[in-house]
Amino acid sequence: MKRVYLDYAATTPLDERVLEAMLPYFRQVFGNPSSVHFYGQQAENAVEEARERIAALIGAHPQEIVFTSGGSEADNLALRGVARARREMVGARRILTARVEHAAVARTAQALEREEGFQVEWLEVDAFGIVHPETVKQALGPDVALVSVMYANNEIGSINPIAEIAALCRAQGVPFHTDAVQAAAYLPIDVQALGVDLLSLGAHKFYGPKGVGALYVRQGTPLWPVQTGGGQEAGRRAGTHNVPYIVGMARALELAVEERESRRAWVQSLRQRVIEGVLERIPQARLTGHPLYRLPNHASFVFKGVDGNLLLQLLDAAGFACSSGSACKSGQPEPSEVLLACGLEREWAGGSLRVTLGAPTTAEEVEAFLDVLPRCVEQARALQGEQVR
Repeated sequence: MKRVYLDYAATTPLDERVLEAMLPYFRQVFGNPSSVHFYGQQAENAVEEARERIAALIGAHPQEIVFTSGGSEADNLALRGVARARREMVGARRILTARVEHAAVARTAQALEREEGFQVEWLEVDAFGIVHPETVKQALGPDVALVSVMYANNEIGSINPIAEIAALCRAQGVPFHTDAVQAAAYLPIDVQALGVDLLSLGAHKFYGPKGVGALYVRQGTPLWPVQTGGGQEAGRRAGTHNVPYIVGMARALELAVEERESRRAWVQSLRQRVIEGVLERIPQARLTGHPLYRLPNHASFVFKGVDGNLLLQLLDAAGFACSSGSACKSGQPEPSEVLLACGLEREWAGGSLRVTLGAPTTAEEVEAFLDVLPRCVEQARALQGEQVR
């Protein structure tokens, strides 16, 4: 059976050109960048060159890039590092974020509230899961430690007005963080145009390796380290650098920027076909997320009276790999908090499906998926009905 991968928001395959760039740093240039000898200097040069390339690609200075193990760690460092620093410096204890955020942000905010006495204020979203600038403006104040609003939603694809929110935060002197992990593959990541103070990236979302990411930290933004040790990354994140992966991330981001328009045009045409086909062929189906302001490769739906996890199993048995939302939440029996925050009823929110496309996706694969999905939804509804009886 030919298998079709339609879960590019969860992860992407490593680009061959990225692998080629990484290979020498596993065996030939294997030194520890913290070592002073020749081998260490070789490795350090590779890390710093990658840092310079990534910085140039996003409009930052090299010293503003902190390498991490991925997007989740970058989010953790941003929230914990800034919140603790701001509490110490100015006594700020409020954190503004939304329930539609990735778990790396939402659960970190909850942990800071539960364990360290911060107060989390959950920003309201509209029916598309978008945080409006006016909502942030009304919540801002001198006691806010930081604001975190994602660039593009991983579950429903909606794009937030990041530049407008960042400008409001800047006017009040409040650090603003955005999780750009999903956005980086297809949207412009220029930190000057966006006006953000902190921005998280994860390489495996744009055809780079898993296990490496970065946090952009604007100069002057207070940030306490979360992981201490040898003082790497100018004391902001300890640990031996993962040289091959850092090199791979720089190459992957370079390709993402160079090929953004062609990749975007391709997946957007396929995405529209998926959306039209699903809504035409399946009764009691809804698109989730904004119909226009959404990631170009991202289609997400809810089906009334369907168990989303059962639907995924049926699709997988038919050869199609999709998701019910965040890959970090797959298998959860409860409806997504993101969909509930958007105002969906539980009988709808439990039947979610995320279809995300990539550069290798073909039109033939999309048509095959659209032929199979109606039958899988019908089967899931029948089985759900039997369970209820």
